[in-house]
Amino acid sequence: MSPQEVPSWKVRVVIPALDEEQAIGTVLDSIPSRWVDSIHVGDNGSVDRTAQIARLHGARVVDAPRRGYGSACLAALHDIDQLDSQERFDVDEDQQIIVFLDGDASDDPSQLPRLIEPIVRGETPLVLGSRVDGDRERGALTVQQRIGNAIATTLIRWLFGVRYRDLGPFRAIRRDQLSALQMQDPDFGWTVEMQIKAARRGWPVHEIPVPYRRRIGRSKISGTLIGSIRAGYKIVSLILFEGLLGSRRATKHPSCCQHEKG
Repeated sequence: MSPQEVPSWKVRVVIPALDEEQAIGTVLDSIPSRWVDSIHVGDNGSVDRTAQIARLHGARVVDAPRRGYGSACLAALHDIDQLDSQERFDVDEDQQIIVFLDGDASDDPSQLPRLIEPIVRGETPLVLGSRVDGDRERGALTVQQRIGNAIATTLIRWLFGVRYRDLGPFRAIRRDQLSALQMQDPDFGWTVEMQIKAARRGWPVHEIPVPYRRRIGRSKISGTLIGSIRAGYKIVSLILFEGLLGSRRATKHPSCCQHEKG
């Protein structure tokens, strides 16, 4: 698939970032610009030059003073709404794709065309980049990340009957379907909230193996014991709450996900 095959689609990239001045320029320069209409960085209170560097490399930067991964994503999505309003954007939401990726250079932005292709072809509204199934640099996924990921995906399978391989940040979703999910979590539960809500709707979610690299700089979450504990607690709590106390509308299908080999 080439950019010429998707002329009616608009692709927006969302990057939550907190003190990523060492990596953000590299990330932005690696995004295949022919495929992307705009890049929106949700600056989550950085005290370094993240915002300045992001603007120099062509991104729109919006402040997200409330700390939290989901908060930064929500701020960037609001900026997309503002941009569309200013430009009197005439493409319907069902012809727009939002791509999420991290600003620490652990994701490989060159994989963006692979993530949006199943959406453009009408096969699925949501594509997840699987770090578990892709090529990983040694040490890219920490022990606590691997354990936490396994626990979370197992709980989702038990409670919702859906088999996910990963909760990775690199993902693409049709904008109208993202709006329908009414995302709310301002913290570490952002990715799992999206996957749980997709599972409840019985979406044929695709998971595609993607490369995963050691991040540039120190992680604010998995790089610290307290950060790992807080993230794990939030993710597991959200899964249990939605599965046990929320409205039980989980799909009866054995799996809503399709997996591709790398």
